[in-house]
Amino acid sequence: MTGADRYKVVQWATGNIGSHSLRAIITHPDLDLVGLYVYSEDKAGRDAGELCGMAPTGVLATRDITEILALQPDCVLYMGDRVDVDALCQLLEAGVNVVSTRSEFHNPARLEPETRRRVEAACAQGGSSLHSTGSSPGFITEALPLVLTSLQRRLDHLLIEEFADMSSRNSPELIFDLMGFGRDPASFDPRGVEAHGGASFAGSLEVLADALSLPLDAVEATGQVATARRDVKIAAGGVPAGTIAAQRMQVSGLRNGRPLVTFSANWYLTADVDPAWDLRETGWHVLVEGDTPLDVDIRFPVPPDEWAATSPGLTAHRPVNAVPFVCAAEPGIRTIVDLPQVVATLG
Repeated sequence: MTGADRYKVVQWATGNIGSHSLRAIITHPDLDLVGLYVYSEDKAGRDAGELCGMAPTGVLATRDITEILALQPDCVLYMGDRVDVDALCQLLEAGVNVVSTRSEFHNPARLEPETRRRVEAACAQGGSSLHSTGSSPGFITEALPLVLTSLQRRLDHLLIEEFADMSSRNSPELIFDLMGFGRDPASFDPRGVEAHGGASFAGSLEVLADALSLPLDAVEATGQVATARRDVKIAAGGVPAGTIAAQRMQVSGLRNGRPLVTFSANWYLTADVDPAWDLRETGWHVLVEGDTPLDVDIRFPVPPDEWAATSPGLTAHRPVNAVPFVCAAEPGIRTIVDLPQVVATLG
């Protein structure tokens, strides 16, 4: 910490989420942007404000981690598209706290043993902390469920459903090439979805279950698709009838042979699919089945033409708000249950 209420912060990476995080740091009343790390040569040397659509800040982007370390920041917001364990350990060993959107660190018990040993040793050496958070996993799989289950004395099942209507996304590469919509359903290989689901959400669900003193016996992931009943026209192009128009990834945490916590992500281009799925508006649905049943819907009241500019904040803002709490935490890889409730400073 640099003063009574101020923190020196570095933004690491300026992709879609990182750019939103960068803007949030610049405008935050208690955070001072002191550095910016980028991956591409064409961004190096440019002003941080320019890279995120704001006025110049005087902070220039760099690709040199030694320049970042020389700034002696209190915290780095690590939002790279991959984990560089060497870089993370350099930061932590130097006493720099790290808040990340990487899902690998939600549950340290799931890390490869040597990676966990290295990271925890770096935290111990530097007296620093590492915490992963975001929207999903993060807010919807940990923060909100912990609040809702605080009303329970018995939990039978917790269902978390995520819905994303992608029909307004004008990105053919994303929709058709990367996600595989519009293809023959026979081409769908569930193993890729299942591997992604297990890697991204298993740790978070385990942390939640452990916090409730209901540890899971196993975590299983499945992937499914549904096809368009008729030809559909979307922003990115056409989806012929009989081709993939909806995808579902489901991750279930099992206890005593049955699901205790389930996360289900549903991406779709039309709700008129075969087989029929209950596809709701873009948002989240959380169903708590226990002795105090709860049924919670969260919708995003954002016009379609503003969605691309608004939605990254769902992932970017919670890490920014978590900076003071991670800086104050005990050294080590810190899960949500190791930190106090993250409260945003908005004024």
